[in-house]
Amino acid sequence: MDTPLWLWFAVIAFIVVMLAIDLVAHRKAHVIGVKEAAAWSAVWIALGVGFGVIVWAVWGADFGQQYFAGYLIEKSLAVDNVFVWAIIFAYFAVPPQFQHRVLFLGVLGALVFRGIFIAGGALLIQNFSWILYIFAAFLLYTGFRMIRQRDEHLNPDQSRVLGAFRRLVPMSDTFHGQRLLVRKGGLIMATPLLAVLVLVETTDVVFAVDSIPAIFAVTDEVFLVFTANAFAILGLRAMYFLLADLVHRFVYLKLGLALVLMWVGVKMLLKIDVYYIPTPLSLAVIATILTVSVVASLRATRGQDRRSLPTPAEPPFRIATPDEDAELEPLFGRARSRHRSERPAAGPPR
Repeated sequence: MDTPLWLWFAVIAFIVVMLAIDLVAHRKAHVIGVKEAAAWSAVWIALGVGFGVIVWAVWGADFGQQYFAGYLIEKSLAVDNVFVWAIIFAYFAVPPQFQHRVLFLGVLGALVFRGIFIAGGALLIQNFSWILYIFAAFLLYTGFRMIRQRDEHLNPDQSRVLGAFRRLVPMSDTFHGQRLLVRKGGLIMATPLLAVLVLVETTDVVFAVDSIPAIFAVTDEVFLVFTANAFAILGLRAMYFLLADLVHRFVYLKLGLALVLMWVGVKMLLKIDVYYIPTPLSLAVIATILTVSVVASLRATRGQDRRSLPTPAEPPFRIATPDEDAELEPLFGRARSRHRSERPAAGPPR
């Protein structure tokens, strides 16, 4: 697959422009409803599918199918990531109007980390072909572990990352709008929103460890691996606001994702020395597993309405009052005087 350097720059520039558009569209903190989330989800899916159509038309059906297989894997694994985010936001009782900023920065970080992981994975495969055995074994193990732990969920209170963050970083006990850092009494402190962002980024790194080997099982083309990841990740924020209240209904999704990981692990093992499973067959198997798991989940939970995850009876953090926000000092530079009356009195005229 011939992908000139200018094409890489063009795709990255397009991604940056779309992120900028999304940031401008959500520059003011507000609660994102289902209709808005559905509209943005349609936009991101249309972009991802449209890019796949371009790949199909320019480079042929085989590369087009590889892209769509990778895109489908990343998109489906992203749903599980969305559910983990919902648990994190519920634990911290993050106000809905502040969630988009965290997710925007989280997706931005995810794109950077995924790019690093993809480059590293491609370099390892190019220089150490035996690493494919490790990737395949890891995917099989991960799928088996997901089946065994399909009823278990993240407990932020037991997170070592959160514990280390609280020990090492001074932290405010109040949300101050969408700020990640504030300054009080001359001390720069993290807000709870920064702790949430750290957890979101950490979970995405964990998911990337699963998803990057999985997509390398369906395509060797680094350009397709990167673009499938990027277009799947770009729609994560909208997907969160669309599906966060439906976590309880996707009861079989984790089982489906586990089977997908195990399937691509088997495909990778066979691909090394035995047999190359055709991409159309692989794509059909992945689509079938995901469709069955989603349909079975919705049928098993039919009649259940949307509902948010329960938040703590006593939320660990609260929203700062206007007076508390007014007392904040500039994050950088000299602190302003609090009251004119506190200034030293002027001396007698000379």
